[in-house]
Amino acid sequence: MENTQFSNTPGAAPTDVEKKKKMWRNLFLLNLCVSLLLVGFFWLPAKLMQMDEFFNSPSVNLPQKGEIAKSQAPTQTHNLANLLPTNTVTVNASSEDEWTYFDFSRGQEVQIHDPSSLEWDMAFRRGNVISNGGATNTFGKAGFIDLKGKEFDSVTEVPLEEYAQDVTTKTETNNPVLVSWYKYNYFTHKLTAKKNIYAVRTADHKYAKVQFLSFYCANKETGCIKMRYVYQDNGGNSFLKDNAGFASPATVASNPES
Repeated sequence: MENTQFSNTPGAAPTDVEKKKKMWRNLFLLNLCVSLLLVGFFWLPAKLMQMDEFFNSPSVNLPQKGEIAKSQAPTQTHNLANLLPTNTVTVNASSEDEWTYFDFSRGQEVQIHDPSSLEWDMAFRRGNVISNGGATNTFGKAGFIDLKGKEFDSVTEVPLEEYAQDVTTKTETNNPVLVSWYKYNYFTHKLTAKKNIYAVRTADHKYAKVQFLSFYCANKETGCIKMRYVYQDNGGNSFLKDNAGFASPATVASNPES
């Protein structure tokens, strides 16, 4: 008995199964065309706007020659009445070759001809940050502690000991606490400062707390490290004022080498 459901004879009329296959194929192609049309109308313009914003925003490319950004003078803000004032400063770290040195006691960049001196506490070169202690300078006492999970104003005092100093790696010298002070986006190639608060012991054994805020300059160039900090100049580890409005001495670290 002949099977009339399927037919391979050339020129024969299509069967019901073949008609259904053709219908589903056409529906698939129609849905595909509609989806592409919707993408073209809605998704593509939004992506083009994002790309335009990206190309017009700062990147980690070097500043062009003759357009090195200027460092900004420190500004001072008062958060809580019993806390020492918070200073905000922007350091020009745009050079790939030269270190930019910063001193907490003066609250500004300093010109250093002898890195073994105690006239600086931190140094910056692009995204690299070192301290004046350890492998960088055996005479310096500077070091850092990552105060993970702390809010800036909640840090009213910092530890006296166990500060990480610079170490020598296979490629360069750095401070292990500050190696990852930022997040790097591999898609946009941009740096974003983490919210971490760092306890600082300075080169001459004073104390401070610091938080990095940004890597980008006001004119959209890169290499300007903006940070806020509180510096205790009396040798204590507390950032609270006493009743007279002066810095509270709190605990003063014993430092027989000073």
